[in-house]
Amino acid sequence: MKKDVPKYMKSIVKNLRKSQTRAEKILWEELRKNKLKGYSFRRQYPIGRYVVDFYCCKAKLLIELDGEIHDYIENIEYDKNREVEIQARGIKIIRFRNKQIITDLESVLRSICNALEEKID
Repeated sequence: MKKDVPKYMKSIVKNLRKSQTRAEKILWEELRKNKLKGYSFRRQYPIGRYVVDFYCCKAKLLIELDGEIHDYIENIEYDKNREVEIQARGIKIIRFRNKQIITDLESVLRSICNALEEKID
């Protein structure tokens, strides 16, 4: 693990990978093994003190999937603070609802491709 990632994160990451949501599994199948335009993504990847859903190191692009838990007021504030810290590292964040992944995957993949092209240009 990277230097700025606390050691306890290793077990958190491992547990999150074992308990992926349906939407995470669906999107991971599209991102893994460089399937999306040859870009390499990591899942449940630690950045500082946070674990993010999917991350492309080359493009510095983070993909977050939001379920209903992200609608609670305390989580909205947490997500905002988390985004500020992550964006301060020069990382672009795009978010999708779990339902979007399940019902409109093609549109989600187009959005990700567009974000990848924007970051590389």
